[in-house]
Amino acid sequence: MNKSAFLFLLLFASVFPALAQKTNDSITTQIKSLNAKGISVMPEANTSKIMASAESFDQKESSRAGIQAMNFGMAVFYPGRSFAAPPDPINLTFWVMTKKPRFATDNKWTAALAKGPLDLGAPVYAAKAGSNMEYLNFKISRSNLAAIAAENAVKFKLGSAGFTFTPSQIALFKNFLAVTDTH
Repeated sequence: MNKSAFLFLLLFASVFPALAQKTNDSITTQIKSLNAKGISVMPEANTSKIMASAESFDQKESSRAGIQAMNFGMAVFYPGRSFAAPPDPINLTFWVMTKKPRFATDNKWTAALAKGPLDLGAPVYAAKAGSNMEYLNFKISRSNLAAIAAENAVKFKLGSAGFTFTPSQIALFKNFLAVTDTH
């Protein structure tokens, strides 16, 4: 191989990863084009965060579970203002409003998918004394979130309590996956 062809390939190989970066500006543009309500990108000092907040779950399901209300949020963090590879895993937190702790010990997350149950494990549990709030903090892989997002209606259990992701929550998953992807 001649010297100039080798230098061209070396230069191309070093520049290509920089071209594959997904920037905060392109993420913001994609959020707007998808009309992805509830998703935002937030640059901070040396890092950035993409965050999504969902609507509350059905009040009847919340009542049956012995809680006042529940919703969830997702976030990914990355250094700087861009990323080259889709962030994985994704932080997902269920925010539970309850007068007494409901999910302190019984909190395993299992989704009922068409191909069978998906065990998403147990969370890192936190509660704020005096605020009537519980936080169930999960790390979910992109592939597991994509499996949930690929279905129309997904029933799931947190411990023994049953819930259903609404169509808008499923859309939020799809949009979040899209804006955190590099394709």
